[in-house]
Amino acid sequence: MAKNSRAITVNRKAYHDYHIQETLEVGIVLKGSEIKSIRANRVDLRDAYAKPENGELWLYNSHIASYDAASYNTHEPTRPRKLLLHRKEIDNLAGKVAQRGLTLVPLKLYIKRGVAKIELGMAKGKKIYDKREAIARREVGREMDRALKFRRR
Repeated sequence: MAKNSRAITVNRKAYHDYHIQETLEVGIVLKGSEIKSIRANRVDLRDAYAKPENGELWLYNSHIASYDAASYNTHEPTRPRKLLLHRKEIDNLAGKVAQRGLTLVPLKLYIKRGVAKIELGMAKGKKIYDKREAIARREVGREMDRALKFRRR
């Protein structure tokens, strides 16, 4: 994410449920009422995923709330949305997803120079013991920070 961009939402659940191997920035095709809702922070990427189909990349299960001030022809909140990427990159991602069993998960949605962008992650699912281990590591780090902070006083 660049300096001149503004983060709208971060998919914290993705970092908890998956090992993120690599990330890439993609554009997204939106309707007018959708970009208004995005600018109002009314977005949820928690259960979203991307999937290559027929040489195109699509985002599913992302929820962009309907915009209240829009006219009668507002958007459907959970409709599939097309993601913008070069053909070679889409083919490369499709190969990795099919071959290695990886998932494309949206990590962040942000606005960069007035355009909505999504940071996609190539992710492999974590096992339950991996999640527990990460939680335990985080707790140990917090305890150490507390001990050091208390000792400084």
